[in-house]
Amino acid sequence: MGAYIIRRILLMIPTLFGIMVVNFALVQFVPGGPIEQILSQLDEASSATDRIAGGGGEVGGGANSEYQGAKGLPEDFIKDLEKQFGFDKPPLERFLLMMTNYLRFDFGESYFRSISVIDLVKEKMPVSITLGLWSTLLAYLISIPLGIRKAVSDGSRFDTGTSVAIIIAYAIPSFLFAILLLVLFAGGSYYKLFPLRGLTSENFADLGTLAQIKDYLWHISLPVLAVTIGSFATLTLLTKNSFLDEIKKQYVVTARAKGLSENQVFYGHVFRNAMLIVVAGFPSAFIGVFFGSSLIIEVVFSLDGLGRLAFEAAVNRDYPVLFGTLYVFGILGLVVHLITDLTYTLVDPRIDFESRET
Repeated sequence: MGAYIIRRILLMIPTLFGIMVVNFALVQFVPGGPIEQILSQLDEASSATDRIAGGGGEVGGGANSEYQGAKGLPEDFIKDLEKQFGFDKPPLERFLLMMTNYLRFDFGESYFRSISVIDLVKEKMPVSITLGLWSTLLAYLISIPLGIRKAVSDGSRFDTGTSVAIIIAYAIPSFLFAILLLVLFAGGSYYKLFPLRGLTSENFADLGTLAQIKDYLWHISLPVLAVTIGSFATLTLLTKNSFLDEIKKQYVVTARAKGLSENQVFYGHVFRNAMLIVVAGFPSAFIGVFFGSSLIIEVVFSLDGLGRLAFEAAVNRDYPVLFGTLYVFGILGLVVHLITDLTYTLVDPRIDFESRET
């Protein structure tokens, strides 16, 4: 197993490098870089000042033709901006320099926030960890037992009723369900049982330990529920179908013919094989919840997490934040996939990755 882990870690290097190359190359063709963003903001500011000056009165006295912004920005100023952001170098040199720094986990500072990317990610991480961890945990704790029960009682009233509820839950978009929760339970039009925004209360630091836990759970209840609804439905049906496929196989009939009890057949044979596909879906479920749904939920519940950070970095062309978070998320995704493969051996010891060819 040790050799397999080493091989996988070594394969992560070219994979991560390829991810960064593709995204860096795509960015080169996207118009409106950080220099253009700054120039546009300065141009808007100068235009606004120019309009005020042109209005007469005490502000400008009508002498808008003397305003420097109306004559355009100096070329030296633009070149200084390019040098400050490193755009005076060719793309290949900038990419190699960026990757050299990233190998040391030096992601630089945000172009527009005057804060290091690491500190910025640490600041936003609690929100995304809350949404990703609790939503994935809740989905698995509910979906696996429910899916098993549906497989065992396939075709019963319980199976039909829960299937209808699951399909309805799956059909509702997460953002619409989030708005519905706000309207119903966060003081929208009916009840004010949960807070409208934030991860904790303003007086969180002054509370005791138990009160802090209660306050934290009180704030995350609606966002976590909104994120969980989609993944919960998908995982339940996946679990049910996986167990149904195993129950219908010949080895189950043979095990029953040998006189094994239903519990022995189910938990000794079916469970181990059926759980493989459920475990295989863990990386996509975790990463999908952690990053995919977080932006919409963060906006609806006024949470400041990694989803909004990445979105704002893309809109503002804040490349250190954009590529820094991409690098970290890429490593995280590759590590999660490796952990999933190792989990296979815990679920089914017969699986031996060591004997596989690289």
